[in-house]
Amino acid sequence: MVKNYPAVSEEYLKAVDKCKRKLRGLIAEKNCAPIMLRLAWHSAGTFDQCSKTGGPFGTMRFEEELAHAANSGLDIALRLLEPIRKQFPTLSFADFYQLAGVVAVEVTGGPDVPFHPGRPDKAEPPVEGRLPDATKGSDHLRDVFTKQMGLTDQDIVALSGGHTLGRCHKERSGFEGPWTFNPLIFDNSYFTKLLSGEKEGLLQLPTDKTLLTDPCFRPFVEKYAAVCAF
Repeated sequence: MVKNYPAVSEEYLKAVDKCKRKLRGLIAEKNCAPIMLRLAWHSAGTFDQCSKTGGPFGTMRFEEELAHAANSGLDIALRLLEPIRKQFPTLSFADFYQLAGVVAVEVTGGPDVPFHPGRPDKAEPPVEGRLPDATKGSDHLRDVFTKQMGLTDQDIVALSGGHTLGRCHKERSGFEGPWTFNPLIFDNSYFTKLLSGEKEGLLQLPTDKTLLTDPCFRPFVEKYAAVCAF
């Protein structure tokens, strides 16, 4: 199936390229890739395929969404990004937040993620409660990712692999610790550590563990654990 992406001007594309360079510098200097990836994901992960509301349309700029419990700490990301945001006022907030996530993966050694600009900004934040609850199991993951967002089991496992970056902070989520020993490197160690069992100093959330116990999720965990390079 051919996807049709919004058309943007040559000037807009040039602004995207310049913005990427600025973001690379910021993320490398501040070691803030994990929170930038979280910002992009939490912005996008509210999409509801039935109502066509939520999604990556820049609404994290509003205090109403930023105040959602699941978004605790993301104000730090917005503060770090603000000086760059001011330099590129022609870019939509929607593109800007997603671009930060793309660059975060790139800077930490992950694959080059294709970026298609042209997301419009919306003015209506999503209702609270659309992001997954880390204390629940596979049925909940499918309610959120499949029924709400329209994603597959493989998509769910692949997205969980983003936990290779960063750590949980008790004051934000109630959990503490990293998933991997190198939380500033984007690789497949989330999957390899998950398969090797619980390790002292590493975190495994209930939603992580269910990827092993669910017979449809586990083969994808094993597939990604076997990947040698991107």
